[in-house]
Amino acid sequence: MSKKTPLYENHVAHGGKIVEFAGYMLPVQYEAGIKAEHNCVRENVGIFDVSHMGEFLICGKDATACVNHLVTNDISTMVDGQVKYTLMLNERGGVVDDLLVYRLSEEEYMLVVNASNCEKDAKWAQMHLIGDVTFTNPSDKIGQVALQGRNAEKVLSKLTDAIPQKYYTFVTTKLLGCDALISRTGYTGEDGFEIYTEDVNIGKVFEAIIEAGKEYGLLCCGLGARDTLRFEACLPLYGHELSEDYRAHELALNIFIKMDKPEFVGKQALLDNPPAWRRKGVKLIDRGIAREGSKVYDENNNEIGFVTTGTMSPTLNEAIAMVRIIRDFDGPFVYIDVRGKLLKAEIIKMPFYKRAQA
Repeated sequence: MSKKTPLYENHVAHGGKIVEFAGYMLPVQYEAGIKAEHNCVRENVGIFDVSHMGEFLICGKDATACVNHLVTNDISTMVDGQVKYTLMLNERGGVVDDLLVYRLSEEEYMLVVNASNCEKDAKWAQMHLIGDVTFTNPSDKIGQVALQGRNAEKVLSKLTDAIPQKYYTFVTTKLLGCDALISRTGYTGEDGFEIYTEDVNIGKVFEAIIEAGKEYGLLCCGLGARDTLRFEACLPLYGHELSEDYRAHELALNIFIKMDKPEFVGKQALLDNPPAWRRKGVKLIDRGIAREGSKVYDENNNEIGFVTTGTMSPTLNEAIAMVRIIRDFDGPFVYIDVRGKLLKAEIIKMPFYKRAQA
């Protein structure tokens, strides 16, 4: 049976179209529609419910060494109030999940994982703990919203002065009288914040942000816009660009894999197995839209891979896709099977969209 986030009734009250996702009942869109929500985040500001995400706490005198053992990025260099994106791998070098690591202190870290993987990740992490640490999973007691877009700081500043100024940093504070963690992070390619508080308080925070955002035309946004926004920014999605069967060094994420670390789970597999695949971006030249699973061919009709995500970009107004193709292919064009017809596509640089820096 699907779960409801603490904001379920809020979504219904605001006209959200509810669907099942990752075991939760969540809004796929609101009355304005996916494209309007997408554009509002790109041009203005929107709010998302991300309370379905999982949160783990790893605490103890060996917490830093333990987390560093679990993930590919270098956690040993983190300071209090810093966030890092990273991967957790299995012993074959495949991706168990991608996640954010929050350093609360030298002996306390919060790991934020994908909702669909929460139970699996908890078991995996507990099996690979090292040193003197404790592991807890308070996910069901934590609510989270994402406030995203170029006007996100203006909206949030109406509610608090405790605003992290650098991307991938966070502060702990009181928000509307509630204990809260506010991080300058997001999954849209825009500036913004992710706000954590107790599940019983997240509804008050959600409604206060909506009220504060009225003068900026803030929209409530659903899963549909979240997916198109992350896709344009070429942010990977587990089950699409990431999988336990895809080795981490085949995913265009090597900046988050620190092979100079003494060890981490899966490192040896990456050393023993040269990458055989790569993640690339393409733009369709022929008319049509490449969808997930569509096969990809070279000019000689040899199958070389498949589409992991594809759609018509609302921002660029072009049909684009991310593909997983064999490593030794280096041509400028590929051909994608769309309903039995091979459509020509050009390999282009990722990300497809990158926000202008202020």
